[in-house]
Amino acid sequence: MRPRVAALAGVVVVAGAGSAWALTRQEPVPPAAAAIATGSAEVIRTDVAQRGQVNGTLSYEGDYQVHGAGGTITRLPALGAVITRGRTLYEAGGRGIRLMYGSRPAWRPLSLGMTDGADVKQLEANLRALGYEGLTVDRHFSLATYYAVRRWQHDARLPVTGSVPLGQVVFLPRALRVSGHDAQLGEPAQGRVLHGTSAVPAVTVQLDPAQMSGVKAGDRVEITLPDGSARDGRVSRVSPVATTTTGSDGQTLSTVPITIRLPGKAPKGLDQSLVQVAVTIQVHEDVLAVPIVALLARPGGEFAVVVAGRQVPVRVGLFDETAGVVEIDGVSEGTMVEVPAG
Repeated sequence: MRPRVAALAGVVVVAGAGSAWALTRQEPVPPAAAAIATGSAEVIRTDVAQRGQVNGTLSYEGDYQVHGAGGTITRLPALGAVITRGRTLYEAGGRGIRLMYGSRPAWRPLSLGMTDGADVKQLEANLRALGYEGLTVDRHFSLATYYAVRRWQHDARLPVTGSVPLGQVVFLPRALRVSGHDAQLGEPAQGRVLHGTSAVPAVTVQLDPAQMSGVKAGDRVEITLPDGSARDGRVSRVSPVATTTTGSDGQTLSTVPITIRLPGKAPKGLDQSLVQVAVTIQVHEDVLAVPIVALLARPGGEFAVVVAGRQVPVRVGLFDETAGVVEIDGVSEGTMVEVPAG
């Protein structure tokens, strides 16, 4: 019996050794995932704006026409030229037709003995701005106005008469950037002679009326230029009237033109280029909001935030990607929620 016991014992020993070898060959257990560092943010009450990207066209503010008042056109300005107060818009019969600023077009000669009017005040304001002193800016064409006109005519190399015949000046609201000629050299200076815009760079956008609820004059927007650079802008005008066009498929499309002023100098060589504009489509005022990064996605398209280590379901409203916050409901103002650190 001893040899069998011994043999049996040897078998047991070998089995034990094999078992030990098998344990030492198991794959190593992966280390526990490192905990994500977190911070906290307060639930605040604020205004939340939803913004959308729309196409716009880089251009200039305003749309102005210059009409002639007789004579033969002998000189026209270059396209793209900017004509400022007191400068020549074009020549008729070899004499310069000068630009002055004003909201009212010239409709009668300006001279001593005429009835008072807003056109007189417009003329006097321009003479004062051009440096001709000694006159009162009012609605009356006085003797002082007469002498100021003579000095201006002398300096401008115009016939020195002390009166301004109809057609010698053109009143426009501001400086003109020439964008087109409507008549040619040698033609009569009657009707439209040329047209243009202001020199103020702007972006025009044709906006869907459904997106108009959050857009108003004074709103700040961000404009992405074709070279990828971004510029801040401000909505200067929202048209009160929608325009309607018919597409190639026969469907009618309504849009609302808005104008966005672009501060600073106009980007060179980009006139009429397409740009991207981030506009405010909708605004919810005085609502609760948290940083967007505080949201946790849950099954079924629902969301939650983490409060004191516990997930709290919330309802979401507008996302303000520019401000990085989202409107929520389900937690109270001042609650601290978990956000990724840094």
